[in-house]
Amino acid sequence: MSEFSEVFYTFLITSVIGLILAVARICYKSKCKEVDFLCCKIIRDVEGEEKIDEQTPPSPRANTL
Repeated sequence: MSEFSEVFYTFLITSVIGLILAVARICYKSKCKEVDFLCCKIIRDVEGEEKIDEQTPPSPRANTL
């Protein structure tokens, strides 16, 4: 029974981390200027990020995602 719980907890932790990373990627690509979430307020410099994105060459893997 303890092996099942170790496998379950490993799956649960990796799934939560993957979900957090996916949400962070979506938030970055959305280019929202302000985000209010609970008690956190995030203000981004979207124009500066766009300039950086234009200067960096796209990776070959970017087309598949």
